[in-house]
Amino acid sequence: MKLILAAIAMAATSLMPFATSAAEITVYSGRGESFTAPMFKLFEEQTGIKVNARYGTTAELSALLREEGDKSPADLFLAQDAASLVSNEALFAPLPSDLSANVLPGFKPASDKWIGTSGRARTMVYSTERVKEAQFPKSVYDLTAPEWKGKVGFAPGNASFQAFLTAVRVVDGEEKAKQFVEGLVANDAKTYKNNTDQLQAVADGEVDVALVNNYYLTRFKLRDAKFPVAQTFFQKGDIGNLMFTAGAGVPAASKNQEAAHKLIGFLLSPAAQQYFSASVGEYPVTGGVIPNDTLGAVADPAAFAPKVEIEALADTDGTKKMLTELGLI
Repeated sequence: MKLILAAIAMAATSLMPFATSAAEITVYSGRGESFTAPMFKLFEEQTGIKVNARYGTTAELSALLREEGDKSPADLFLAQDAASLVSNEALFAPLPSDLSANVLPGFKPASDKWIGTSGRARTMVYSTERVKEAQFPKSVYDLTAPEWKGKVGFAPGNASFQAFLTAVRVVDGEEKAKQFVEGLVANDAKTYKNNTDQLQAVADGEVDVALVNNYYLTRFKLRDAKFPVAQTFFQKGDIGNLMFTAGAGVPAASKNQEAAHKLIGFLLSPAAQQYFSASVGEYPVTGGVIPNDTLGAVADPAAFAPKVEIEALADTDGTKKMLTELGLI
């Protein structure tokens, strides 16, 4: 990671034309501190712009942003999923067109109110000791079958699971989404707080498989190459392989929009995108980035992800309502 961060520092010298500002910006970060803090530190060093970060879940900060409205001190909102950005579009100011010039299609919305900064895929993690390839389910829906009784983990309170379930509602309808969750519960699937807990549960033998985002396994493998868990996609086009877009939007209430645009530009720089790929295990949103060859079976999400318009994933409130009615959150 040190080499990658050093590379980012070198590349960030290209940002020096706007490095004289003494501005401060407040960032509401739905991305974790361990993920963003190194990036913020380098940005501060290279630009002189101080980053005041407020961390929380994407859902919490999204709600705060809406509650504060035009009184919000936030200059930038970083979200784990596009749904939270879409649902807050009315609060955002338009972004300069040059920020999205090198961003790949599929990672930028039709509007100019926010932009993708990295991609994350939904995958199925499995125990390499208890699950063989011949047993892999073809579809995420197969996890409600009797052979998976008591062997599946999921995190109904996690924003990424909720965004995934929102996609299920959009693509296959409300009733099928509800039946899927009810099927998991009836099949004695175990619930967890977040993706990290699910990975550990698979390793500890509590469950055999779990539904997570792809990059969590990268974190475990970086600490322990022998961690007894691997991950795979379902069959091509299955809704279980949903591709998420993490991204950023600048509140219209911000008094420091120019500095916020510079931070977005930093996150989209070639070296920062390489950091997302090589050290974090996420997918770059710009071209020319060396692929992360440790991702193995989930290295090429474009070949497996279903086609779902990112703007269609805004109704997470409807998904939370469903999960509440089912007694899961």
